[in-house]
Amino acid sequence: MSYRVVYKDIGEKDYKDTWDYQAEIFKKLVDSKIKGNAENNANQSVLPGTLIFVEHPHVYTLGKSGSENNLLVDNVQLRAKNASFYKIDRGGDITYHGPGQIVGYPIFDLDNIDIGLKEYIYRIEEAIIRTIREFGIVASRFSGGTGVWIDPDISSKARKICAIGVKASRFVTMHGFAFNVNTDLTYFNFINPCGFVDKGVTSLEKELGYRLDLDSVKEKVKKNLQDVFDLEWIK
Repeated sequence: MSYRVVYKDIGEKDYKDTWDYQAEIFKKLVDSKIKGNAENNANQSVLPGTLIFVEHPHVYTLGKSGSENNLLVDNVQLRAKNASFYKIDRGGDITYHGPGQIVGYPIFDLDNIDIGLKEYIYRIEEAIIRTIREFGIVASRFSGGTGVWIDPDISSKARKICAIGVKASRFVTMHGFAFNVNTDLTYFNFINPCGFVDKGVTSLEKELGYRLDLDSVKEKVKKNLQDVFDLEWIK
């Protein structure tokens, strides 16, 4: 049976406002699951899942296991770059979000999909790999970390095109992925992306040599997520 999901493209929105929005949906889903468990002993949520697509103004986020030393600028320099910084409750280290990047926040009950967290991350990676393949680019996973990479096995050329960092409680997820499409990659110069000091970052625009229609790429990502998770879109 397909997993029922509400899709929301909320355009460009402040990171903290979106985090609060996510947290509200996440809490409702967890509470729904607790209620369902109490009433009929079914370890599943009553409410559907939610998939949020968003672009953020320039922001750096640091996961709970990350090191603040991987942010290479101070508060004054951040303000000069019109960027903000947040320590957040997802896994992973530091990353950047900004215009031209597709940020996806799946708030899913993995018990409804009947998968664990490792498989969940694998399927997100698979959806992005399939999307990139549609542009004639070969992308893959990297054994030393999550996300989607190009040439991950060639140390001098390895570059990340999509970062993944998630939080889960009672197998309900939040946070998600950041896929570089038309992203200004210079902002990655001010961090050690995902904690790596010897790996690069890239974008679809950089790999292809031209700017892409972001809405068109979103539709491809959405369709590939639908396929790999067997999703049914609802209103």
